[in-house]
Amino acid sequence: INLIFSMKLLPIFLLSFYLSTAASCQTTGFVSPYKLSYGVDIPAGTVGLGLNFAYYLLDKKTEPLTEAALALQDPLNIPKIDRSAAYNWSKGAALGSDVILFSSIAYPSLLLIDKDIRKDFGKVGVIWAETMFLNAGITNLTKVLVKRKRPYTYNPNVPLHLKEERDSRYSFFSGHTSVTASMTFMTATVFTDYHPNHKALPYIWTGAALIPAAAAFLRWRAGKHFFSDVLLGYRVGATVGFIVPQLHKIGR
Repeated sequence: INLIFSMKLLPIFLLSFYLSTAASCQTTGFVSPYKLSYGVDIPAGTVGLGLNFAYYLLDKKTEPLTEAALALQDPLNIPKIDRSAAYNWSKGAALGSDVILFSSIAYPSLLLIDKDIRKDFGKVGVIWAETMFLNAGITNLTKVLVKRKRPYTYNPNVPLHLKEERDSRYSFFSGHTSVTASMTFMTATVFTDYHPNHKALPYIWTGAALIPAAAAFLRWRAGKHFFSDVLLGYRVGATVGFIVPQLHKIGR
């Protein structure tokens, strides 16, 4: 989830904003729980893109780890809560986490099954795009500022060329976990705002909580992240996914 992906979302964001603004001028019997405003949506989109652009500039200045630096690493210097991850390495777990990540980006499209939400597809599209912009920006910029080495850089069973890639310095915090949590929590929040008394809400929120938890476990098992990385990624993503829809609540 980087600047290039965020830029691809920009046309969707702008089109959704335009269509939803136009639709708001039409008289219908449907009362939406959300409204768009230039005072919220333009700053939110701008901040999200700005964070990602800052990451892009700093990423170019990040130096990959050298073989000499890697040789000096000692797993015993890792805090106990995170140390076990240094011995993890699983390509299967990494692949599984990728599947969850990319599936989660499309997860909010399930909202369109509901006829009331379909009437508000423009507004929901803006909320989805803003959630992606802001979460990706916060995550990416934190990674490039902290430059925490990934767990697999401590593992002697991992090929050296992987450890020497720039991405091996972007462990904190987990982007797969934060993106997945932001998407599932946004979806659950939006559905709840349209149907606050729906019988399926306990199941929807359970799914929203478990899907990013599975992504977090797989990232840890793959040796891509420490426990503290996925824990913070979960909290940040869930927070963004919950707050962005609230910014659009009518009567806020």
